Amino acid sequence: MVLDPIADFLTRIRNAQAANHRIVEIPASNLKKRITEILYEHGYVLKYKFEDEGNGGQGTIKIALKYDNATKTPVIKNLSRYSTPGLRQYKGKSELPKVLSGLGIAIVSTSQGVMTDKQARLKGIGGEVLCEIF
Repeated sequence: MVLDPIADFLTRIRNAQAANHRIVEIPASNLKKRITEILYEHGYVLKYKFEDEGNGGQGTIKIALKYDNATKTPVIKNLSRYSTPGLRQYKGKSELPKVLSGLGIAIVSTSQGVMTDKQARLKGIGGEVLCEIF
């Protein structure tokens, strides 16, 4: 049983990149699906596919990882959990972290859904900072 599904999601991606895998398969949830969509929108992953289980289960997420063509290094340099189940990190709109002075993204769970720190600042809302990516 996984106690922190978001940390497991991030670790699976990190481990797959360390082993130079092209595709990583992750158990799905609605939150993980939204995080995957954000990673795709910001160019951190090549492709993704949601596969549903037929018997009412959540299914799996297949993510095609993105690598730099010239150096064969992963596009994602750092993937870290910010808020943990033992220590939730809630930030107001003015306290949201700027990852690498705006070059990276922080994923925030707000009352209006899961979004990036930049989107949350534009909407003027804060929330739980889930993870940082650059």
